[in-house]
Amino acid sequence: MAGSWDESHELGSQSDDSFQFERQHIEPIYDAFICPLSKQIMKDPVSIENGQTFEREAIEKWFNECRENNRKLVCPLTLKELKTTDMNPSIALRNTIEEWSARNEAVQLDMARKSLTPGCPEIDTLRALRFVQYICQKNSRRIIRNADLIPMIVDMLKSGSRKVRCRALETLRIVVEDDDDNKEIMAEGDNVRTIVKFLSHEQSKEREEAVSLLYELSKSESLCEKIGSVNGAILILVGMTSSKSENLLTVEKADKTLENLEKNESNVRQMAENGRLQPLLTLILEGSPEIKLSMASYLGELALSNDVKVFVARTVGSSLINLMKSGNVQSREAALKALNQVSSCDPSAKVLVEEGILSPLVKDLFAGPNQLPMRLKEISATILANIVASDCDFDSIPVGPNHQTLVSEEIIHNLLYLISNTGPAIECKLLQVLVGLTSSPVTLISVVSAIKSSGAINSLVQFIEAPQQDLRLAAIKLLQNLSPNMGQELASSLRGSAGQLDGLIKVIAENIVSSEEQAVAVGLLADLPERDMGLTRQMLDEGAFEMVIARIKMIRQGEPRRSRFVTPYLEGLVRVLLRITFVLQNEPKAVSLCRDHDLTGLFTELLANSLDNVQMVSAFALENLSLESKNLTKLPEIPPPSVCMSIFPCFSKPQVMTGLCRVHRGACSRRDTFCLLEGPALRRLVGLLDHTNAAVVEASLAALSTLLEDGVNIEQGVAVLMEAEGIKPILDILLEKRTENLGRRAVWVVERLLRTEDIAYEVSGDPNVSTALVDAFQHGDYHTRQTAERALKHVDKIPNFSGIFPNA
Repeated sequence: MAGSWDESHELGSQSDDSFQFERQHIEPIYDAFICPLSKQIMKDPVSIENGQTFEREAIEKWFNECRENNRKLVCPLTLKELKTTDMNPSIALRNTIEEWSARNEAVQLDMARKSLTPGCPEIDTLRALRFVQYICQKNSRRIIRNADLIPMIVDMLKSGSRKVRCRALETLRIVVEDDDDNKEIMAEGDNVRTIVKFLSHEQSKEREEAVSLLYELSKSESLCEKIGSVNGAILILVGMTSSKSENLLTVEKADKTLENLEKNESNVRQMAENGRLQPLLTLILEGSPEIKLSMASYLGELALSNDVKVFVARTVGSSLINLMKSGNVQSREAALKALNQVSSCDPSAKVLVEEGILSPLVKDLFAGPNQLPMRLKEISATILANIVASDCDFDSIPVGPNHQTLVSEEIIHNLLYLISNTGPAIECKLLQVLVGLTSSPVTLISVVSAIKSSGAINSLVQFIEAPQQDLRLAAIKLLQNLSPNMGQELASSLRGSAGQLDGLIKVIAENIVSSEEQAVAVGLLADLPERDMGLTRQMLDEGAFEMVIARIKMIRQGEPRRSRFVTPYLEGLVRVLLRITFVLQNEPKAVSLCRDHDLTGLFTELLANSLDNVQMVSAFALENLSLESKNLTKLPEIPPPSVCMSIFPCFSKPQVMTGLCRVHRGACSRRDTFCLLEGPALRRLVGLLDHTNAAVVEASLAALSTLLEDGVNIEQGVAVLMEAEGIKPILDILLEKRTENLGRRAVWVVERLLRTEDIAYEVSGDPNVSTALVDAFQHGDYHTRQTAERALKHVDKIPNFSGIFPNA
C-alpha cells in the first residue's frame, strides 16, 4: 500500500500548519489508487492497450509528448511499443476510489470538527481550517454545509489567536464563494455584525480578509440589506475607499462591496449620508419616477458641504429643475427641498442659475395658491434668497415672459405685494431676496427706483417692530442697504408717529451680548443723514444717546467681547453718537448731554481703540466739539479801574488773569467747553497723524486744525502743536500727498503754521515743503490755490504785492 492520504494530497502550503492527521486515523491508500505517472490518487482512471491503468490527464500528456518529440509510442511502465492510444475508462476502480475518498473525507471531517472547538491547540485548528478550504476547492462546498461546519468556523472568529481569526475569515470567504446557500447560513444571527467589527481592527490582515468576505456576501442581493443594516458598516466601507493608508486591493474590494450594496435603496441613502453621493444621484438621473421622487426627497434632508453642493448642482441640477416643473405636487416638493439644500452656497447657486432655475422659480412664487401651496412658495422664496446672495448678473437674466429681469419694476412690485400680503415666514424670505438684490451696486439702483415708485418704504419700515426676530433682521438689513440712496425717506418715516424709531432703539439696546440684529440696527441708524436735526432731536427726547453711551462704555470694559458682532456694533454705536456733535450750535440739550457724560473725554479714550473706523469717527467728533469750544468759553470780565488809578495811570499795574485757556482766551475745561488742551486728546491726535489709514489721518488733522481756526489765538495754537511735537508730522502729510482731501487740509494747516515767523524761517530752507506748496498753488482748486499763495508769501517765495487773486 502507498502512504497515508495526507502524504499524497496537496492542501496548498506544505508548512507545519498543513492539515496532517495521524496515519491511524485514516483508511490506508492502496497502490492501485495511485497513478504511476502523477503519483496522485486517480480521479478518472483509464486503461491502455496493454492493460496498464493511469490517470486520464497524465497518460494523455505522455502520448502527446511522444508525438511531439517523434518518439515511438510506448507504455511509460513497460516501455513496450503500443499500436494505439485508445483508452478505456476503469469504472469499477473509479467507483472504488470515490467510495474510499468519501470514507476518508468523512473521517477527516470528523477530525476537523473536533479541532474546531474551543480549547483545541492552535496548530490543530489552523490545519482543520486548511482542510476545509481543500474540500471547498474540490467543489464540495455542500459537504461543509451538510456537516454543519459553517457555524463552527464562525465561532473561530472569537479566538484569541490572530492567526486563527485570519484563517477563519479566509476559510469563510472560500466556503461562501459562488454558493448562495452557504451565504445564507453564514449571515445568520449576528455573524455579519461580527465580520463588520473586523473592518476597524488594528491588524490590516484581518481587515483585508473581512472586506474580502463581505464582498463575497454582498454578491447575494438578499444579503445586501442585512449588511447595510449593521450600524457603521457602510460608513467604515466608505472611509476605506478614500483611505490612503489601506493597500490598493483592500480599497478595491471595499469599493466593489459598496457597488453591490447599491442594489438596496436604504444602503444608497446611507452612502449619501456618509459622503458617497454618486449612487443616489445616479438614481435621480436614471431611476423610475417613484425612485427619483424618493431620492430627491432624501437629498433635501442631507447636510452637504459646499464642495458637495457644487458637485450635486452640476450632476443633477437640471433634473431637479425639471422635477420642480412637473405637475405632481409631491415631486415638486421633493425637488424644491433638494434645490433649497443645494442652492445655499454661491458656487452651486451660480450653477443652478446656469441650468435655468430662475424663470420657473419666479413663476412658482407669483402663481396663485391653487397652483402651488403656500408652504412650497416659502421654499421657492428661500431658494431665490439663496441664489440672489451670489454675484450673478441678475439685471440681464430674463425671468418673465416679456424678458423681465429680477430687478425689473414689475417684478419688484410683485415681490413687494407678496411681502405685504403673506405670512411672516415667506415675508422673511422675500425680504432676504431684496437684501440680496440691494447688496450689489449694479442692481441696487433699480430696486431703489422700484421701491420709490411703489411708495412701499413706510410698509418696509413697519417690519422693524415685527415680533419675529428673523423677519426684523431681514427688514433692517434691507433698510440699511437702501439708506445710502433713500436716507432722507427713511429718516422721515422713522420720525413718524408709528414708533418705529423707538422700536429700532429697543433692538439696539436689547441684549447684553452683541447680536447680528443689533449690529445691523445700529448700522442703519448710523447711516441715516447725520445732519437731520429732527431725527437727532427725537433721539434726544427718547434717550437714545444715553443708551448708546452706556453700551460703548460696557464694550470698553470688555463685557460682550465674546460676540463676533461686537466690532460692527461698536463702530455703529460710535457713529450714532457722532450725530449729537452736529447740532451743538442749535440744541442746548445736546450741549448739556455732552457735558453731563463728558463726551470729549469719551471720544478721547476711543482714539486709543484699535479699530480704524472708531478712531476716525472719534476724531471727527472731537473736531465738532472743539469747534464749539470758542463759543462756550467764558471770557474773563476785567473790572473798571478805580478813580485813583484813572487820575494817576502811571502808578497802575496791568491786571494778570490766571487759569485761562491759551487758545480760547477764557475759562476752559474738557467737560464744559470741550477743550482739547485738557487731557490726552492733543497727544493722541498727533500720534494718529502717521496712521496707515489716510481717513484716520484726515480726521485727526481736522480735529487739530480747530486750534488754528479764526476766532482763537492762532499763535498759541501753533505753540501748543509745537509743544506736542505735531509740526513735523503735519509737514510730512503735506509732502506725502496721500489723498486729495488730505492734501487740501494739509495746505490749510501749514499756512496757519507759517504765520509764526520762527516756523516760516525754518521751513523756508526746506525745498521739499516749498515744492509741495508750489504744486498746490499750481494744481489745487480755487480755495487751495489761494491758501497756498498765502503760505508761499510767508516763506518769501511770492512777493507780498502779488495780485494773482483778487481779494475775496
